[in-house]
Amino acid sequence: MSGGTAEGRASSLGKEVAQRQQGIPVSGTRPSVWERMRAGRMPPGLLFALLALMLVVLLAVAAGSGAYPISPGRIVAILLAKMGWTQGGYEPQEMGVLWTLRLPRVLLGVAVGALLGMAGATLQGLFRNPLADPSLIGVSSGAALAVALTVVFGNLWWPGLARALGLALLPVAAFSGGVLTTMLVYRIGRTSLGVSVAAMLLAGIALNAIALALIGLASYMATDEQLRNIMFWNLGSLAQASWPVVGVVAAVGAVAAAGMWRLRSGLNALALGEAEARHLGVAVERLKAWAVLSSALAVGMAVAFCGIIGFLGLVAPHCIRLVAGPDARVVLPGAALLGATLTVAADLAARTAVAPAEMPIGVLTALIGAPFFLFLLLRAKNRMAEG
Repeated sequence: MSGGTAEGRASSLGKEVAQRQQGIPVSGTRPSVWERMRAGRMPPGLLFALLALMLVVLLAVAAGSGAYPISPGRIVAILLAKMGWTQGGYEPQEMGVLWTLRLPRVLLGVAVGALLGMAGATLQGLFRNPLADPSLIGVSSGAALAVALTVVFGNLWWPGLARALGLALLPVAAFSGGVLTTMLVYRIGRTSLGVSVAAMLLAGIALNAIALALIGLASYMATDEQLRNIMFWNLGSLAQASWPVVGVVAAVGAVAAAGMWRLRSGLNALALGEAEARHLGVAVERLKAWAVLSSALAVGMAVAFCGIIGFLGLVAPHCIRLVAGPDARVVLPGAALLGATLTVAADLAARTAVAPAEMPIGVLTALIGAPFFLFLLLRAKNRMAEG
């Protein structure tokens, strides 16, 4: 059997599995809008259109809201002026606020939210568990530990590196710590028969506990200023946004998103189980490696510049799955759009709720995500009791 034939069979199987999971009759053609509606699922085209509309409207509101409000008409005038189409219609101060502060911040929120949403959808498909979250594989805790150690001991351990990197020191440390921790989790999960998902999960839990203990030790040894920096990073913020940061996150994030998107058919097939997926031509071990690497790259890049923004990787893909079904071809882009929308909305609330001060965005996402997690847990418990 050729590789192309195996890939085609896996893709075809993934589509059939997704249809069966949604309660849609399997036929030789793509399910119609009416078939999806009868199965209680929203058609993907309608879902994507609604999410995109919500995101565009929210971007306009977020760009104009804050301590210095800017009307939608002025925003349009500034954007047209930047494109060289018109001149005037706005104040110079409005141009500075929008172009230097607001737009980079909302676009960074879009990129970070999309990456966290896609990473959550990928890992939930890999673990075959809707309660899975990117923090399970140690990216967030590893990044937080690297930041804590750099803040407290950076000037003692590597003063030359701190001077060379300057403001980029903490993002580089966070990204490196997240990726290294994920690689360690993956290495622990490897067995002679391949990568054990259960072993990876347990390794992630253990390394998360170790990282939290070391973060506590570093916090105990930190000065008041260092402790504030560690806490601010752990609670998450988009305050570091700038056009260079947006460019880096978007470029690296596009690579990670492409890596996760290419796994869509394999994730659908994996829903049947590893043995069945292998029988149908899916390279399961390669799928696991790509899923872990791509999600680690996505979450590591988000955490590197924005700190820990929890629960988005849990909430966004699960909401899409509830509305449109478990098809990875729908869940991955849907989770990206919803994750972006939730991140921009949370940042807008963080900037305006206690203006002119700013709340950490991670506090707001935790207030939304933690109750949602408990709801999912109780729902799963009730299903097991009924079964």
